[in-house]
Amino acid sequence: MKAIIYERYGGPEVLQLAEVDKPALKENGLLIRVQAASVNRSDWEGLTGSPAYVRIGGMFKPRSKILGSDIAGTIEEVGKDVTRFRAGDEVFGDILYAGGGGFGEYVSVPESTPMALKPVGLTFENAAALPQAGVLGIQGMRAKGGVQPGHKVMINGAGGGGGTFAIQVAKSLGAEVTGVDSAIKLDLMRSVGADKVVDYTKENFSRGTDKYDRILDFAGSRSVFAFRRALAEGGVYLVVGGPVRRLLQAFIVGGVIAKLGSKSLGVLMARPNSKDLEYLADEVVAGRIKPVIDETFELAEVPEALKRLGEGRSLGKIVITVKER
Repeated sequence: MKAIIYERYGGPEVLQLAEVDKPALKENGLLIRVQAASVNRSDWEGLTGSPAYVRIGGMFKPRSKILGSDIAGTIEEVGKDVTRFRAGDEVFGDILYAGGGGFGEYVSVPESTPMALKPVGLTFENAAALPQAGVLGIQGMRAKGGVQPGHKVMINGAGGGGGTFAIQVAKSLGAEVTGVDSAIKLDLMRSVGADKVVDYTKENFSRGTDKYDRILDFAGSRSVFAFRRALAEGGVYLVVGGPVRRLLQAFIVGGVIAKLGSKSLGVLMARPNSKDLEYLADEVVAGRIKPVIDETFELAEVPEALKRLGEGRSLGKIVITVKER
């Protein structure tokens, strides 16, 4: 099969299109013909080997040669122990913890991998855009008591894949939403429902007068002390991404700060699961949530797609289409 592979950490230039062996089917597994995959921050981190924790199991070179974790495709074969799926099923899911490999024509994953049947009304491209970003959007709004009608919610890094889903989920729950990102993403944030938008290069939201009941931080661009200032009493701050030092600060310092008052600060640990995927698919088919696809690329163009993501230029999700030969 064809796949985009890499042998060492680096930038998009270390990626190459190659012919590799089709993955073997296991007794408890699914062999899936990939129709579409989406690009995530985890792919960029796996490519560059940074932050350091992504090198666990592969300190000096990648433990897997093929990136790609969000996929949609058709099951070609099932192992003899499989009970939930059958050959011919159209599915989508998050295969990050099954070893990845989505930037190839086939993947082989255990049946236990977070996977769901793709509804007829959902395209492969839209399905591939859902797993990581959509689940983060849902769980970021449900965690620690959840968003309630009338809450004021701020999303930092709201113009990316996870942020655009989070805006829509927060709005569906009746919140007033402020999106924070760069100037090129202001119109996008408005288009998916943000009531207010902030260009972080021109305005320091942590110094403003607005106080928020919930802050979901995809960027990790400021200290937890700055975000604490922007929280209302009883408010919740959750960081999803950013440098390791920010994640550690939220985890360690945030816990201490929280004990000194009613504000809660911490790290959102995503929990991939099939139930949330099914919910997302139903919401998209019903028209209540819309995946925002910035651009689609072919398999051979994965390096260009990752470059766009790494430079922070993507507006929503980037999707890879894997065409039949």
